[in-house]
Amino acid sequence: MEHSLESKTNTLFNTDFCLLFTNQILENEAAKGNNFVASPLSLHVMLSLIAAGSKGQTLQQLLHFLGSTSVGDLNLLSLKIINLASPAENVAGGPLLSFVNGAWLDQSFTLKSSFEEIVKGSYKAELKSVDFVTKAEEVVKQVNSWAEAATKRLIKDLLPIGSLKSDTALVLANALYFKGAWYQQFDPSSTQLRDFHLLNGQTLQVPFMTTNRYIRHLYGLFDGYKVLQIPYQRGQDARIFSMYFFLPDEKEGLHNLIQKIKFNPGFLNQKFKLWLEDLLHFWIPKFKFSFELEASKSLKEMGLKLPFKPGELTEMVDSPNNDRLYVSDIFHKSRIEVNEEGTEAAASTAATFLLRYGRIPTPGFVADHPFLFMIREESQGMVFFVGAVLNPLLDA
Repeated sequence: MEHSLESKTNTLFNTDFCLLFTNQILENEAAKGNNFVASPLSLHVMLSLIAAGSKGQTLQQLLHFLGSTSVGDLNLLSLKIINLASPAENVAGGPLLSFVNGAWLDQSFTLKSSFEEIVKGSYKAELKSVDFVTKAEEVVKQVNSWAEAATKRLIKDLLPIGSLKSDTALVLANALYFKGAWYQQFDPSSTQLRDFHLLNGQTLQVPFMTTNRYIRHLYGLFDGYKVLQIPYQRGQDARIFSMYFFLPDEKEGLHNLIQKIKFNPGFLNQKFKLWLEDLLHFWIPKFKFSFELEASKSLKEMGLKLPFKPGELTEMVDSPNNDRLYVSDIFHKSRIEVNEEGTEAAASTAATFLLRYGRIPTPGFVADHPFLFMIREESQGMVFFVGAVLNPLLDA
């Protein structure tokens, strides 16, 4: 399939690793029957910031996985992501967006001036001095309040209780918020209960949305699945946001679709060949759910291991013991709601660092069985959110 020019010719926008990572988590969660949503962009910015504080083999490993040749390129990409997701001025008419970064440093340390410059410049992060030694739980509450405020109260308890210790030196976090209204909204009076088929063979009654019979939709038929693209209302700027629904032809075809994406990292970046179609049958379920994960185990399984070992995260903290700094945890939490008006979604990622001493004939789109989705900005081909709906009634 044809790939979008933007995503392949401009190496700055290579976020394939984080798409592969979210796909691996998706595969694991789908096997358990869980709904899933995550933000590849949020994770990419976090790993890029960790790279900015690394050297040696750790830096080389991060650059390799992030598909970049230099920290400078990663910082530039992160700044572009932040500017795209959170422009200096809110543009009237388009989706509401914000993307913010924060850093919490133990009061006994200072950041290296070069790293502080990157944190405040490329990542536009707020830097706060805190006391992890005697007030670790208070810092947990502080970080969680910050993430909750930045995501309009959608993301709560990003850091679990007890996740910060007296030997925590640094916490880095980001928060992404998106709220978009459909270009053509659904009429709530047309929403009705219909059957949704789960992978285990059960059938549930779920609220499904539909549109006026004469509205045409961006639609495409591919090998084993269909694609539907629903645009959001645009603002007075160049940004164009859409939500994509990927529906397997078979009721139990989700696994095959996930495998197709797994073996084609550029799948979600491609320019899908869709056309305007008058769909005879058109139904999409409403859904709302959260998903959270601690990402370090899965990242290590994919081969990204060195940031989680002491030794080379020496470019962050100004301390004689900075060679003992390592990433202990990466917490990621996302939430999404899709209804007749549009979509509201949020994601937040936090990394904690320890200083260790030791095809069908009739055109139709009826999403009555598990499917995938993504929210993408079209002008840059950036995937903001990726997810799967296995049970629209399940709020994980």
